[in-house]
Amino acid sequence: MERYANLSRNSGVVAYEIAADSITVKFIDGNKYLYTNDSAGADNVDHMKQLALRGEGLSGFISATVRDRYARKFR
Repeated sequence: MERYANLSRNSGVVAYEIAADSITVKFIDGNKYLYTNDSAGADNVDHMKQLALRGEGLSGFISATVRDRYARKFR
């Protein structure tokens, strides 16, 4: 996983992993969430990838838009 830059310094996201049709996001509590094109929508997943690479806004976008539309939660 890639370390999340957390430019705002107040994100719960610590790391992410981008795949062709998904993004996995790791939060400060150690939980990982897999968001896929099927579960969260391709446009949302693409936007999450952009935010992850930018290092800002990912946690807020998840909270406001995709919430629990993950395909899998794991540690």
